[in-house]
Amino acid sequence: MPLFRFKARDKTGKLHEGELDAATRDAVATRIIDDRMTPVSIEAIEESVASMNIDLSRFFPDKKVSLDDIVLFCRQMHALTRSGIPIMRAVFGLAETSKNEVMEEILKDVGHSLGRGNTLSQSLKQHEHQFSPLFISMVHVGESTGKLDDAFSQLVRHLEMERDTKKKVASALRYPSLVITSIFAAVMVVNIFVIPSFSKVFAKFGADLPLATTILLNTSNFFLQYWWLILGVVFGSIIFLVKYIKTEKGEYQWDKIKLRLPLVGDLLNRIALSRFTRTFAMLFSAGVPILNALEVSSEAIGNKYIEFAVKEMRAGIERGDSLARTANASGMFTPLILQMITVGEESGAVDKLLEDVSDFYDQETEYDVQNLSAAIEPIMLVFMGGLVLVLALGIFLPLWDLGAAAR
Repeated sequence: MPLFRFKARDKTGKLHEGELDAATRDAVATRIIDDRMTPVSIEAIEESVASMNIDLSRFFPDKKVSLDDIVLFCRQMHALTRSGIPIMRAVFGLAETSKNEVMEEILKDVGHSLGRGNTLSQSLKQHEHQFSPLFISMVHVGESTGKLDDAFSQLVRHLEMERDTKKKVASALRYPSLVITSIFAAVMVVNIFVIPSFSKVFAKFGADLPLATTILLNTSNFFLQYWWLILGVVFGSIIFLVKYIKTEKGEYQWDKIKLRLPLVGDLLNRIALSRFTRTFAMLFSAGVPILNALEVSSEAIGNKYIEFAVKEMRAGIERGDSLARTANASGMFTPLILQMITVGEESGAVDKLLEDVSDFYDQETEYDVQNLSAAIEPIMLVFMGGLVLVLALGIFLPLWDLGAAAR
C-alpha cells in the first residue's frame, strides 16, 4: 500500500507531521479529518529501488487478532466501564496488560485517538480489519445511549456463541477429515511401493496379473510417470479456486454452493439465520434504525449469498413495504422466522421474538453438530469399504494366484 507523508494542524493550530499507509490521498485526508485535524499537505513517498530499507511486512499478511482476544477485551471493557473508569484510561491500561502484541498496538493507537477527541467507535473504526462492522456499530450504539457496559456485555454473549459454534463444527469434522486423509495416504503408498513389486514377481513367472491388480498397477504407473502433471493440475486448481473465491462473484457463488451441500448445507443455513436474527434483534432493541440494522446484521451473517438477499430488503422497506413482506419476498427465511416477524410487527416486539428464533436455531444447531459425526459415519463406512475392497482384491488376489503361477 502506498505511503504518504502529511502535515496537519489541530484546533489549537499546532502542526502535526507523520506518515500513513493508504490507498489514495483522499483516504489519508479522510483519516486526518476523522482525527479532527485540518490537512495542510499530503505527499506520496516514492519508494527507491536502491533503498536498503526494505519493508518486508508487505510480503506477509497482517496478523489477525484472535476471537478469544476480542472476547477478553469485551469482558474487560464491560467490567471497567461499569465501574466508571474513564475509557481512555481503561484502554491504555488494557494495552499495558495485553499479552498479544498486535492487540497491544491496536489498543495504544485507539488510546491515542481517544486523546485527540475521537469517540471509541471512531477509534475502533480505524482498525475495521480487526473489528467487524457489528462490533463497531454496537459500541457506537452503547456510546449514544450511555449504556456502553451493556453493549460490551451483549458483544461478549454474541462472540462467545460464535466461538463455541465454530469449535463444535471443527470438532465434528476433524475425525472424518483424518480418516479420509489416512485412506488416501494408504492408497498412495500401496500404488507406489506395493503393487509394482507384484508386477516384478509375476513377470518372472510369465503369468498374467489379475484384473484388479492390473488396474491398480496402471494407476500406479500413471502416478509415477505423470506425478509432476498431477501436482501441477492440483496446485493450479487450488490456487485458481482460492483466488476466485476471494473475488466478489466467486465468494457469492461459493457461499451459495455451501448452502446446498448434503449434510452440512442445512446446518450452515441455520447458523447464518441464527446470526442474522440475533444480530438484528440486538441492534433493533438498542434503537438502531431498521435500515442501518439490516445493513450491519447482513454483514455479520458470514454468507455473501444471504447477505445480498438481506441487503435487497432495504429497497423494499424504503418503498414503504413492511419488514415481513420484504423478508418473504427475499426467499431466504424459513416460515418460522417469517411468522415471528409478522407477529412481532403486529405486537411491537420484533426484537424479542427474533431473539427467541435465534435461541431455537442455536439449539437446533447444537443438536445437529453433535449428531454430525453420526450422520457422516455411514457414508465413511461405505467409502472405506469400497477402498478396502479394491486394495484387498489388488493385493491378495496376486498372492492367491502366485502359487499357481509358480507351478
